[in-house]
Amino acid sequence: MSYVLHYAPDNASLVVRLVLEELRQPYRIALVDRSVSAQHGAAFKHLNPVGRIPALETPDGPLFETAAICLWLADRHRDVLVLSPELTDPARGAFLSWVFYLSNTVHAEMRNLFYPSQIAGPDQTQQSVLSQQVRASLAKHFDLLDTRFTPSDNALTIRELYLAVLLRWPALYPVDVDRSWFDLARWPNLHSLAERIEMRDSVQAAACAEGLGSKPFSNPQPASPPEGSAL
Repeated sequence: MSYVLHYAPDNASLVVRLVLEELRQPYRIALVDRSVSAQHGAAFKHLNPVGRIPALETPDGPLFETAAICLWLADRHRDVLVLSPELTDPARGAFLSWVFYLSNTVHAEMRNLFYPSQIAGPDQTQQSVLSQQVRASLAKHFDLLDTRFTPSDNALTIRELYLAVLLRWPALYPVDVDRSWFDLARWPNLHSLAERIEMRDSVQAAACAEGLGSKPFSNPQPASPPEGSAL
């Protein structure tokens, strides 16, 4: 079995790449060229009708939505590595709650921070107000997450991989605004998680492939990918 990951550097596809690497699954990559908005083209929308990166081609057909892809992979390949609790595990419910909190709340609000015009329209003042509200909301989410993911919790699931990636983007994007609101040192438990996750072989492989630097989560640097564009 092999997969095709339709990706762009330093996009949500990074989470899926980490899961594939952890599970040691063979996969090919297919660049979605954001410089020409290929994610909105007919070819990509055949795989992901929403027109957002990523999409994963599987023997069962294409999948989209980052959390859904990661959960499907984790459940499919638990014989290799357990990245999600079993269906009958009492911990499954809480696990799913946190995964979808990251996906549906934290990640979704980050998109509003990165693309305020999609919500507020072209007016710069309205965009600024929205961005201030989103930054305040995200800070509260990170406050909560910092109390949940403590150094004593050494779990490795798709939840931790997803969270580590979400700790990267606010430090770098949007590129043309003040990002001083986000200082990972404010959340020491999350900083520890970022350092722990980025030591893994899966992260080092992904960081090399996408030009993310040696400390992509604890000390993010702008991506310098060998192909494609992060924006």
